[in-house]
Parts: sequence; C-alpha cells; structure tokens
Amino acid sequence: MDLENLLRRTYGFEAFRPGQREVIAKVLEGNDVIALLPTGMGKSMCYQLPAHVLPGSVLIVSPLLSLMQDQVAQLKKMGEKSVVAINSFMKPEDKEKIWNSLGTYRFIFISPEMLVQPFVKKQLQRIHISLLVADEAHCISQWGFDFRPDYLRIAEILPLLNHPRILALTATATAKVTEEIKQYLKIQDPFVYTHPMDRKNLVYDIKKFDGQREKLDWLTSFVQQCEGPGIIYAGTRKKAQQLSTHLSNLHISSSHYHGGMDYEDRIFVQQQFQNGELDWVCSTNAFGMGVHIPNIRHVIHFQLPTSVEGYVQEVGRAGRDGGPALATLMYAEGDEGLLESLVMDELPTTREIEEVYACKTDPERLVAQGIVRETALRIISYWQSQLPLEGTIKQIRQLQEEKIKQAAKIRKLVTIDGCIRQYISQCFEQQLLEKPENCCVNDGIDYSVFQSRTRTLKKQDPVNWRDRLNALFSLQGY
Repeated sequence: MDLENLLRRTYGFEAFRPGQREVIAKVLEGNDVIALLPTGMGKSMCYQLPAHVLPGSVLIVSPLLSLMQDQVAQLKKMGEKSVVAINSFMKPEDKEKIWNSLGTYRFIFISPEMLVQPFVKKQLQRIHISLLVADEAHCISQWGFDFRPDYLRIAEILPLLNHPRILALTATATAKVTEEIKQYLKIQDPFVYTHPMDRKNLVYDIKKFDGQREKLDWLTSFVQQCEGPGIIYAGTRKKAQQLSTHLSNLHISSSHYHGGMDYEDRIFVQQQFQNGELDWVCSTNAFGMGVHIPNIRHVIHFQLPTSVEGYVQEVGRAGRDGGPALATLMYAEGDEGLLESLVMDELPTTREIEEVYACKTDPERLVAQGIVRETALRIISYWQSQLPLEGTIKQIRQLQEEKIKQAAKIRKLVTIDGCIRQYISQCFEQQLLEKPENCCVNDGIDYSVFQSRTRTLKKQDPVNWRDRLNALFSLQGY
C-alpha cells in the first residue's frame, strides 16, 4: 500500500513525521503495536490514518474528558464527521442517538470508566471494532508516573470485541513501564517502536533561589520580559491559583487550571489558551494533555515535579512548531518537603486500605464521609479484587518505594553539574548521540532567543456570560 499517497489524499500532508509510517504499517499488517513517540510527534495520526483503511470502527480509550473533547475537535477540523466521544456528561437523548447509530462512527472515544460499564460493553459488542487504541498508555502501568487503575480493566473487554488489534500510544515510558503495558493489555508479541525522546529545540534551564519570595520575584520579572504563550506548573491547586492571581494583578494575561475546578471552567480556560486569549496558564499537572498549541515557548515549573517522566511529558508541550522553547525548573531550599508530601499523597495510606477492606457494603460512603479519598478508593478497589488486605498493603508500599525513587531522580536533576539533556536520556535508558548548540544551563544557554516581548501588556476585559457560553458551545460543536 502506498501510505504516502493515502496520507496526502486523506489529510493533505506530504510526508510522515518520524515513526508514524513504521507504526501505521505494522497496524495495517495486523500487528499489536506499542509506540513510544515524544510529545508533539503526531501520535494521533498513528490511528487516524489506519481508520480509513480498516473496516468498522476504531475505539480510542482516553484518560481525560478534556483530552477526548480536544481530540474530537481536532478531527472535526480535519474534516472528519464520523467521530464521537462517549462520556457521562452527555444528555440522555444524545446518548440514545449515539447508541442507535454507534456502528456508523469511524472514531469512538471513551474513558476507561465508561468502557467497563455493562450497558456500554453490550453496545460495543454489537459493532465491529477493528482497532483498540490505548492513548496515554503509561497510565496502564502501576510504575508509570500517572497510574490510573481503571486502565487495568481494558483487557476485560477485548474478548467481547473479538480481540481487535491493539495500539498503545505514549510519550514517556521506561522499559519497566513498557513491559507492564504488554502484561495488562495481554499483548503477546507486539511490535514496539521507540523513538528517541530527546527534542533538540527544547532548552533545559534550572534556577536556584534562597527562598520562595525570590522565586516569585524572578517569575514576575521573567513573564514581563518574555512573550508567551507559556505554562507555569505548580505542585498544588492553591499555589496555581495564587500564581495566577499574582500575574493578573500585574495586568498579565493569565488564568489558573486544576482538577478541582468545574468541568465547564476547565474547558473554558483551555479554550481561551488555545485561542490565544491567554498568555499564561498556571496549573497543576492536570493541564496539558491534548492541548495542541504549536507555539508554546515556555514551560516553567515553579515547584518540583514528582518524577522525570512527568517532567518530560509536561515540558514536551512546548515547541511543537519546531521553534526554540525554554523549560525552566525553579528550586529553593525546602522544596524537597513538598515533593515528598506530593509523592506520598498520590497513593492510599495504610489506614485508608484498612477502612475500605473493613467496609462490607457501599465503600463510596467512606469518600462522602471524608474517611477515604476518591483517588485512593479507586486504587484500593482494584487491588481488593485481586489480593487480601496484607497483599494490598505490600503492593502499595512497593509503589511508594518506586515513587520515592522517581522523586530522587528529580532531586538529582536539580543538583547535577553535567548535561541535563544527557541525564534525562539516561533516565529513559536511551543514549544521547548529539547535543544542540543551545542545550542546557550546565552547557550554557543563549537566553536572547527567548527574551523578546512584542505584545503590549494590558488588563484583560472581563468576559461576559454571553462570550463564555459562545466559547463553550463552539467547543462542543453546537
């Protein structure tokens, strides 16, 4: 098959990006595939093009509602009409319409939570699924930086769908994570494509400060000198809001984003950012998946991320247009305390595990009563179906040890004297063959590349409710 001609006829592109052709060819040959492609390398094309050749539908399991909505919007911009995202926010009449015409959709996006619902499984059984895509597949692995226990249940539906071929896509996965993806998706002999994760246009900087006041002063000066768009990552929701308020008070176009916000508010901020109405978004790590903005010039970590894998995923959202982009990691003495706290908060405590195991009926009430966190309950519930109490406690302790190891790599990243780019490549068991001229702070950075600001700073006009509704309706395709 002439894949270049198919690409040109279908989407108007003259050539594949590195890795795309190899992955697509193997999918069309009938292989199960695990593809590790850096952020911005066009992973979505690896299932979009095969969908125009394979019979039936392509089912894409996606971890975030905002990511699904963005992928649907991107496909519609490319002229695709037979695409749908199934989620719990849909109106009953819209769901009914989708179920009645499910087999007519070329692309079906769904969350892992919806995927395993009995009614949904029955509906999917009625149609022909030729390819199942596990997007952000590192979420499957308990050793991944963004472990999602609901992803472990994807394999349950494979026999019901007559074992479609599988495509697992991720930007960041170590050999350990890749092996777990194979295990949990029950892939016997997949074709594994691993592209070097280093992107030469990203420049790695580290700024060290005596205290938090100095960090904020530097950030203030930096955003006033350097043009966005950019993302500022904070370790907590509270800090993300504080940073956004601080910048807004300086008449700098910014907003905040985190998982505790209403769905409509998060979508609105994402849409503003994508439309160029915001220069900066101050966010927790909840922001970024599916944000297709090619000209992001800066990703700043105001506080330490919890893993090198998460860090690489987040900085990879900059410079998708191939232009120079600066990744700045900020550090002040004492930041390790927050890092250790965040690492421990990601997993259930022994007390939470014991409470869930002791609850014989309706463990959800433990969440309502504030005894167990919702995220902890999801993790415990999965292992409860597999292991006795002692086994689950042991499992969680092993995960905590792994998280501590991941955090130690971040601490080393801040303190090393050698090349940061080389160290990051080593964390992914890859060899760095060459360095760009503008590499990292330890090899010297030409900051003049990033210090232009052509836009005039001005106070944002308040968005009225009509503009807000119009933006939301536009995103939803109304």
